[in-house]
Amino acid sequence: MSAQAAIRTYLPFETPILELESKVAELKTLQAEGKGVQIGDEISKLEQKAKAALVDMYAKLTPWQKTLVARHPERPHCLEFVHGLIEDFTPLAGDRYFAEDEAIIGGMGRFRGRSVMVLGNEKGSDTEGRIKHNFGMAKPEGYRKAVRLMEMANRFNLPVITFVDTPGAYPGIGAEERGQAEAIARSTECCLKLGVPVVSVIVGEGGSGGAIAIATANRILMLEHAIYSVISPEGAASIIWRDSNKKEEAATNMKITAQDLDQLGVIDVIIREPVGGAHRDREQVITSTGNAISRAIAEFDGKSPQEIRQQREDRFMNIGRL
Repeated sequence: MSAQAAIRTYLPFETPILELESKVAELKTLQAEGKGVQIGDEISKLEQKAKAALVDMYAKLTPWQKTLVARHPERPHCLEFVHGLIEDFTPLAGDRYFAEDEAIIGGMGRFRGRSVMVLGNEKGSDTEGRIKHNFGMAKPEGYRKAVRLMEMANRFNLPVITFVDTPGAYPGIGAEERGQAEAIARSTECCLKLGVPVVSVIVGEGGSGGAIAIATANRILMLEHAIYSVISPEGAASIIWRDSNKKEEAATNMKITAQDLDQLGVIDVIIREPVGGAHRDREQVITSTGNAISRAIAEFDGKSPQEIRQQREDRFMNIGRL
């Protein structure tokens, strides 16, 4: 396998792409070493073939395949969006009751000239980071920190931007003892009461109450290959069929993709990803996300706090109505 192919992580269904891109990398290495004569045309043909195969594959991903893309280890996470979009970001920590929870990032900054409050689930990008951020699974103190920062945003009339990427809230015994369910409910309630615009972006996984606690927003945006659901496909399969191997069937039946949720009225905007997923061009997807957030916030310019709250309430009350 080539060095280039080894660096990039390929998903199980991407094996045909891996083979083509590995061959391209090998030929380029031979060409650079002067061992390949007249292979430029062959490289070009293989590159076009790999690109066409990638386009075709990603045009017809199954819900389970989208789940794997949403969980891709190289997919941009919350902090990458914050660093790419928010100027002068100042992190704010702690819930003022128990502890700091680094599974939820929060702070103030400037987004394209606007002062904003930012919240998000951070999964971490390497082993050390994943352990530090608890794989994006927040504890009660994380949601209480979110409430504290949202209330601060409300006092200072700051729009709230949230980046959602979590498999769900942390289910540990300690978290339950400290009131996990109550903390999630309070955070959801706080979102609904805010008199400032709230724009949420589902950037990877949007798992259950752990996601909705910071995604009860005026506008919900979703990356093209992200997922948003009340339970993971594996969890649903285990409960319904007592067989986690039926996760692919569960993913299809649960309607967890951006395309399904857009049709159901659960989300408002689908943000296109580069062909092959957000991890293949982080800068492009971060810029596209910023443009979508900017348009969403601008919709609420000049609206009163009551109008903003009413729009948010109506949005959720109308989900599921024919």
